[in-house]
Amino acid sequence: MLFFKNPSTNRVPWNKGKITGQKPPLKIKHVWAIRTTLQLGKQIRDLALFNLAIDSKLRGCDVVKIKVEDIAPNGHTANRATVRQQKTGNPVKFEISEQTRQAVDDYLKIQDKAPGDYLFTGRRGKHRNLTTRQYGRLVAKWTKMIDLDPSQYGTHSIRRTKATLIYRKTGTHSFIQAALRSSHSHSSHLCLNVPRPSRYDTLR
Repeated sequence: MLFFKNPSTNRVPWNKGKITGQKPPLKIKHVWAIRTTLQLGKQIRDLALFNLAIDSKLRGCDVVKIKVEDIAPNGHTANRATVRQQKTGNPVKFEISEQTRQAVDDYLKIQDKAPGDYLFTGRRGKHRNLTTRQYGRLVAKWTKMIDLDPSQYGTHSIRRTKATLIYRKTGTHSFIQAALRSSHSHSSHLCLNVPRPSRYDTLR
């Protein structure tokens, strides 16, 4: 009698050797290390992208779709901006820090961009936005250059960073939901990997 080996027993799990689950946000020391490295390397585009992604707390698909007119309608980066989310269709507002405004202004000075152009473009031409895959590769490059393991971080790490830093400083649970523009408190707490407040906590 012949016995045939089940080929499925030889299959390698898709996630073997990969880190799954939520990826952690950057710590404040990581943020400053990346900023400093990009500044010293005169990587003007990357510095503007990194700073704006941190400030906006947008999903990667929204970061790469930001247009010049969204943040610099009058030629200079504004203090606040409004961007419509691709996932929900809802407009969201966010403040832009002074260092981010300076980084974006420096970037625009060396670019020939019209108000309706995408702010960040890749190799496909100035009328095609940077892809989320390209953005992800940049995040991997940034983390690797400060000796972090790029497999542990992703674009969602950037999105979660500022909200997490402020939450740890203030301990305000309601801020999480507002900062990440989530309509569900539970989803927001899962996003930041912090405990959801109990009923007792919310009444205090």
